[in-house]
Amino acid sequence: MTAVRTAPGLGARLSRSLALLTVVGLGLVCAAVYAVIALTLLQRQDETLDQKQAAIAQLLGERGTRHSVAEVQHLLGDVLAGHAELSLRVTAAGGEVIFDKVSAPAWPAKQRKFNVPVVAAGPAISVLLALDQRSDDALLQRLAWTLACTAVGGALAVSAGAYWLVRRGLVPLHRLVEQTGRVTAHDLARRLDGSGQPMELQPLIEQFNALLGRLDGAYRQMEAFNADVAHELNTPLATLISSCELALRRSRSAEELRDVLGSNLEELHRMAGIIGDMLFLSHADSGSDARRERVDSLAHLAGEVIDFHEAALQEAGLQAAVVGEAAAQVDARLLRRAISNLLGNATRYGRAGSAVTVRISRLDASSVEVAVENDGPDIAPEHLPRLFDRFYRVDPARSHADRNHGLGLAIVAAIARMHGGRASAESRNGQTRIGLLLREM
Repeated sequence: MTAVRTAPGLGARLSRSLALLTVVGLGLVCAAVYAVIALTLLQRQDETLDQKQAAIAQLLGERGTRHSVAEVQHLLGDVLAGHAELSLRVTAAGGEVIFDKVSAPAWPAKQRKFNVPVVAAGPAISVLLALDQRSDDALLQRLAWTLACTAVGGALAVSAGAYWLVRRGLVPLHRLVEQTGRVTAHDLARRLDGSGQPMELQPLIEQFNALLGRLDGAYRQMEAFNADVAHELNTPLATLISSCELALRRSRSAEELRDVLGSNLEELHRMAGIIGDMLFLSHADSGSDARRERVDSLAHLAGEVIDFHEAALQEAGLQAAVVGEAAAQVDARLLRRAISNLLGNATRYGRAGSAVTVRISRLDASSVEVAVENDGPDIAPEHLPRLFDRFYRVDPARSHADRNHGLGLAIVAAIARMHGGRASAESRNGQTRIGLLLREM
């Protein structure tokens, strides 16, 4: 037995998906916040260096004309006031260090080196300006940890909430499963209750209820079919058994035994006919298709069937004619059988002295209809939809049950389905019309 592979539970999959989306979403948000703040700090550092570089260049450019070395040192100290993160070294042309202030144990990596020309004639002054980034790096590190913890914590919180919401959202589905579990073969009339169910499940509930309706109908039809089969076979079997018992009670002549065997043979033929029709319907229900061939004249084919029924038609006081003509790709053998069943039905119920018409109509390029019309008592509208059910008789008292076992029109409907079509029946104003629609491939 092949093992059935099952997918993970819907609740687990939704919870994991929501958790993953939360992690990704919060991760992207945190990464964006970190990138914006890091870029802002970098811009602030560059702006600070730019401002201080301009101030120092302006101050040193005036040294030769306005300030002494001591004054320049004092002014440079004022420039760096309030900026403990800045380091500055000013070196004269001769290598003399005019100003030296280092804010870190070692010179920071973020440096600016530039020369400042003196206004008066003379060599330029060399300047090394550096910015200590340790405070900003520490801030970014704390921010990264805070954002990471926030993302993980938020993801866990959202995942837990999502799991709870998913479990709560699947409660109607679990109730629906409980309802389906209460449906059994002996209680197919039960239907799923869609009240309180979300609208997404309503189409599923409607389809399932429709399926239950079809199963209920099929199950009832099967039960009725089994009962009808038992009844139809029980009658000839009872007749055969009683006939044999009577024949064996005393010695009989060869002529008497021949009569008994002849009567039994008729019942056996009737049983064989029932079984043969049931086998045909079984093959048709299993999906067998018609073996199509080109028939140039459906009217000629119908005429051959009428000739076969000529004796029965004369005995019933009926005349038969074919109206219409068409060529089609059909199974000629099956179509003959369908027309024969329709003619047999019309012969049994047609009014004596009237005419039976086999009407052939081309409906479109791919559809042909073959129908048999006869005059006689109207069939009540409530019976028309069931005419093609197996063993169904509108009025058993007038259905010639000894010759008709109620499968003829069911076979007509099966032949129509095997041709991709359907059977139809109409009865009004004293005329009954039963036919089948055939679709060509």
